[in-house]
Amino acid sequence: MDLKPTLSSRISMHNIHSILYSAQGDEVRKQELYNLLYDKDDMVAYQAAWVMTHYSLHENEWLYDKQNELIDEAMSCKHTGKRRLILSLLFRQPMANPTRVDFLDFCLERMVSKREPVGIRSLCMKLAYELCRPTPELVQELKTILEIMDGEISPGIQAVRNNILKAMKKRISLQII
Repeated sequence: MDLKPTLSSRISMHNIHSILYSAQGDEVRKQELYNLLYDKDDMVAYQAAWVMTHYSLHENEWLYDKQNELIDEAMSCKHTGKRRLILSLLFRQPMANPTRVDFLDFCLERMVSKREPVGIRSLCMKLAYELCRPTPELVQELKTILEIMDGEISPGIQAVRNNILKAMKKRISLQII
C-alpha cells in the first residue's frame, strides 16, 4: 500500500487500521508515515498525524526520539487540525527534562488565547502542567495563570482548568503529608 495516495483523500477507520497494521514493527513504514507528517499537501500531513494518534502505547514510544521535531512542527504549523493532533501525540509522551522553555511559553500563550480552538487550548493547558510539574516555582506560576482565567471560558476549558487545579491541590497535600 502506497501511503501518500491513500492519505491524499478521505480515509476511514478501516484505512487507519490497515496502515497501522502494515507499520506494526516495521521501522521503514513508520518512518514513511512520519515523513508524510511534513508533506506540503495539508490533507496528507493532517491524515498522517491522525493515523499516528491511533498508535498503541507501545508503537507511540517510537515517536519519543522525535519529540523535539514534533514540538517544532506544533509551534510552527499553520493548520490548526494538524497542530491539535501533534499536541495530542506529544501529550501521550513523557516530557523531556529539562523543559523546553520555548514550548512551555508556546503552551502558556496558546492556552489563554481566545483565538485558538478549544481542543488546542485544552491540550496546551495539559502540556503546560506536565512541563511545569518538575519545578515547583513553575507550578505556582501556572496555578496563578489558571486562577486568573476564571472569566468567560467555555465549559471544555473550564473542565480542564478545574481538573488541573485539583491535581495541583492534591499534589501539594501529598507533599505536606
